[in-house]
Amino acid sequence: MHVVELRFECFDNTTITAAEKAINGLLEAYRANGQVLGREFAVAFNEGDFKVRLLMPEKSSLAKRYNSPWVNAALAELTTAKLLAPREKYIGQDINSEVSSSDKPSWQLLYTSYVHMCSPIRNGDTLQPIPLYQLPATFNGDHKRVIRWQTEWQACDELQMAAATKAEFAALEELTSTKSDLFRRGWDIRGRVEFQTKIPTYYYLYRVGGDSLAAEKERPCPRCGNQEWLLDEPLLDMFHFRCDECRIVSNISWDHL
Repeated sequence: MHVVELRFECFDNTTITAAEKAINGLLEAYRANGQVLGREFAVAFNEGDFKVRLLMPEKSSLAKRYNSPWVNAALAELTTAKLLAPREKYIGQDINSEVSSSDKPSWQLLYTSYVHMCSPIRNGDTLQPIPLYQLPATFNGDHKRVIRWQTEWQACDELQMAAATKAEFAALEELTSTKSDLFRRGWDIRGRVEFQTKIPTYYYLYRVGGDSLAAEKERPCPRCGNQEWLLDEPLLDMFHFRCDECRIVSNISWDHL
């Protein structure tokens, strides 16, 4: 990932309210298209300029060729707010985040966790995140539904990791059940990405619990009942099961590893 600073200059008299609305609208459009990462952006005002630092998947993430229709409309709104197009200042590579995938994968998967800000579409050969704007728009011109699904998955993951309230059990049901709303929406996103990219795309189904390691190895695919989905060797040292019919990968319960 890479860090960049955007500077917004005023070309005429404006107001904080107008500038705030225009800048935040652009940042939200960038986020919905996967061009910037994270949920909160600190916009600073000093000596007549507005500045914000952003985390991006690649150095070129804000290139015009990646813009969605919403991003282009938000850029046009800057003029209404009496702001010039943002000037970019490259800060450097973020040493605490993952490197984006630059190679075409042989397969992909939908995978995230509450500690990840990067794209939830991963290269199946390396597990590196694939920038969303590198993919065809999934819904309505960008990827906001993918981002929304990721946010919901991460919220459930954080609840179950905290293990401090009864909400943990509802969260686990969403993460581990093929009958949950979270699975249904994610599996549909997976299918749409596969259809558009023509690359096999799988859904990661989280697994905890179970009676024993032996019982775990014998459990079938929870969607179709496939008894042959246990792999001889785990994929990427993480995924012990793969059902090619259902496009699901999963792990032996973390309680027994």
